Amino acid sequence: MQYDKFQVPDADQILPGRPQPMDITGIHFVNGNSIKEPFPEGMEVAMFGMGCFWGAERLFWEADGVFATAAGYSDGATENPNYDEVCSGRTGHAEVVKVVFDPKVISYAELLKTFWDMHDPTQGMRQGNDIGSQYRSCIFCTTEQQKKEAEASKDAVQAALDEKQRGKITTEISMAQPFYYAEEYHQQYMAKNKEAVCPILRNPMHD
Repeated sequence: MQYDKFQVPDADQILPGRPQPMDITGIHFVNGNSIKEPFPEGMEVAMFGMGCFWGAERLFWEADGVFATAAGYSDGATENPNYDEVCSGRTGHAEVVKVVFDPKVISYAELLKTFWDMHDPTQGMRQGNDIGSQYRSCIFCTTEQQKKEAEASKDAVQAALDEKQRGKITTEISMAQPFYYAEEYHQQYMAKNKEAVCPILRNPMHD
């Protein structure tokens, strides 16, 4: 049976998954900080999906005030999915980056700016040549305040796009569902693989 990768799968199409979490070191390859809880006091967590998580993760770990980042899967139904399962379109997950940040150094609004500026949020179930529901644009919020800020930022970006007669934003904004860590080789992939190419498309409002 063929599955439509442009649609989140129905319940009868979902892969079962497994109770065992992904076996990873839990140490950030770039800065040596823990990418697993518990995090230092005062840290906050944000979650963004903007296409392939390789390049997206690099954007955030390079920002001052970010303690750690992790590549993973969220907003799906399969428990502890692996990469092949997510790419099959039968888990419902999006590729996301978990961002652990110090709000005294970098604000959530600044993270949102990076999110909107560095990808095209109007493409639906794809990002450039990466096609499928796992590449959808999404913001998963860990607090109600984040959700309020994210929705306000979406309205502002849409207004800017409307002025240029560009597309409608398809970004999903919702409260965060369980986050599952991706395989070890995906964590900080762009630092481990210097020749890797993972283009992040700029928002068309900047063209």
